[in-house]
Parts: sequence; structure tokens; C-alpha cells
Amino acid sequence: MIIATAPAAAIEQNCRFIQAKVEREACYKRQEDELTAKRKPQPTSESKSIEQLQQLRRDDEAVYRSINGICRGC
Repeated sequence: MIIATAPAAAIEQNCRFIQAKVEREACYKRQEDELTAKRKPQPTSESKSIEQLQQLRRDDEAVYRSINGICRGC
């Protein structure tokens, strides 16, 4: 099986000429999934580190709340 890379317009034309409705819709769905995957930005190390820092801050806030709830000197 040989898979050739073709422009999106050529792929769209191929789907358009499929006679069976189910197969044509499946072709459009595959095409849509491929385009979505190409457009989705890859997570960068910077975005990962920001996410980790935000999680640490949420964890710290939870710890501080629990510490403030402890009775000191009861």
C-alpha cells in the first residue's frame, strides 16, 4: 500500500467523488481529524512549567488553609 501526500484540496476532491454516503462521511471525518491534528499546537516546555507552577500554588494554598485551621494553644 502506497500512501501519497497530497494537498488538502486534492484530498477533499477525492472525498467528494465517493458515491456511498457512509464512506464519504468517514472520509470527511478522517480529513477533519488530520487537519485538527496539524493545527493543534504542541505543548512547549514553557507552558508545561507554567502549568506545574500553577499546580504547586494550588497545593500550597490548600496546605496554608489546613495550617490556619489548626488550633494553636487550645
